[in-house]
Amino acid sequence: MAAASGAETQAVLDELSNEIERLNQENAALRQRVQLLTHRLFGRRSEKGVPVIEQGVLPLEPAAAGPVQPETTDESRQDETAEPASLRRRHPGRRRLPTDLPRERIEVVPPASERHCTTCDTAKVRIGADITEELDYVPASFVIREYVRPKYACGRCQQGVVQAVLPARPIEKGRPGPGLLAHVVTSKYADHLPLYRLEQIFERHGVQITRRTLSEWSGAVADLLEPIVRVMHREQVRQSSWIQCDDTTLDVQDPSRAPEIRTGHLWVYRGELGEVVYDFTWSRNRDGPLKMLTGWRGYLQVDAAPAYDDVFVQYPGIIEVGCMAHARRYFKEALPTAAVTCAQVLALIKQLYGIERAASDRQLDATARQGLRQEQARPMLA
Repeated sequence: MAAASGAETQAVLDELSNEIERLNQENAALRQRVQLLTHRLFGRRSEKGVPVIEQGVLPLEPAAAGPVQPETTDESRQDETAEPASLRRRHPGRRRLPTDLPRERIEVVPPASERHCTTCDTAKVRIGADITEELDYVPASFVIREYVRPKYACGRCQQGVVQAVLPARPIEKGRPGPGLLAHVVTSKYADHLPLYRLEQIFERHGVQITRRTLSEWSGAVADLLEPIVRVMHREQVRQSSWIQCDDTTLDVQDPSRAPEIRTGHLWVYRGELGEVVYDFTWSRNRDGPLKMLTGWRGYLQVDAAPAYDDVFVQYPGIIEVGCMAHARRYFKEALPTAAVTCAQVLALIKQLYGIERAASDRQLDATARQGLRQEQARPMLA
């Protein structure tokens, strides 16, 4: 009887121990999640730095960790606190102003009394000039363009009235000219200026254009540019050997549904020459990339979103390329649970970015950049 009671007690203790272990693991996971969310809300946004951990120096292999550093000389030992020469950059100086900007030449001459020599009583001659450049800004202004179309008719019989055809305009029977439409869409999409602020700016010029009208103009411009976007997608982006793709969410007004604000997805496709094409979908699934990448072959650089899984399965000619910035993000988030391992990886990734930065500073061409990567980055990746 006592043996049975002891076995039951041990079973209860084992069950309680397992439950405590489960709760401890759950508690640790929740603590990590709270810490991660707190860091995303209030912590440092940048993921570039390598964190300092309590274990001290990271155990990285000096021979293959990165570029070989020059040996330390006696002169360099004299001031170990001085900033390394590799980190000191010469000031580039004042940049030249663009040569294609319109220039206004203003000559400032001395008064007539100073242009006469008091020693020999003769007029002084010009021997040179100093030029000082000043960059100024002329505020944007509206202009009203009037198209005057005279009518002509026979002076005797008053028949055969003729009149020139009105030139083609971006919006049929609309007031905005091409320059104004270009300014509206550039301000909204390139400068991220809301239409209500643009409405206020126009009011300061004495022109009242409601944000609803500006929104309608933006839609009309989108319709005008759609054929150009199709050509860019077909003739530029799809001709690239590699494409970078990513998506972002945005709020879209849809009065036909309740609530009116829906979440849409804007996909960006960037080719190797820097050309960019956008595509809109209501959901973040495979349909968007499958449609845009039909029949294309090459390297596709994306994040690890599940929406791309079917793309690589259905299109074997597309080779997946990962993103180092996304990989770095998750190692940074995993620091609280594996500080040494994650810090080692973050240090290596930082050195990889240093190699790319050095290639950009030296303005290497594609062949030289590839050679530098094979020499220094490949061993680190391996």
